[in-house]
Amino acid sequence: MKPSTYYTGITGIVERITPFQTECCNQMISIRTLNGMINFVLSPGTYVTDNTPLRTGMRVTAFYDVSQPVPLIYPPQYQAAFIARTEPGENIMIAYFDSNLLSSENQLQLNIGPGTRITTANGQRYVCSLGNNLLMVYYGATTRSIPPQTTPERIIVFC
Repeated sequence: MKPSTYYTGITGIVERITPFQTECCNQMISIRTLNGMINFVLSPGTYVTDNTPLRTGMRVTAFYDVSQPVPLIYPPQYQAAFIARTEPGENIMIAYFDSNLLSSENQLQLNIGPGTRITTANGQRYVCSLGNNLLMVYYGATTRSIPPQTTPERIIVFC
């Protein structure tokens, strides 16, 4: 059975970081993409990879749950569930992967290599089966097959 939560990511450059309304623990991150500005609300529940302090000029990918309601405003504003710093040429996906390491939307097939770094969300080494978990996958090139296949550089497991 496929999970009902689906995350989609938007990659861009951080333009601005400001407090969100009167909430001291929430921030508004404005990201410049190829299609314009997009705002993300970061709350205490937003997972920031490696607890990286976000700064203007940084290239990031922010993920949000597509089933959550969003206000009909411009620029678009989403509640960020995850945010990660990314390098040019680096791709990131967050999805549930089945026991065969195929993503829930059949968008990516994982082939684990000896150089794949696998940790839990709190940075601890993960040695169990990756299947049937929510994974944040860092990868480069993929095959042109359907579904595309890749050997990830890094995987973060959300148990």
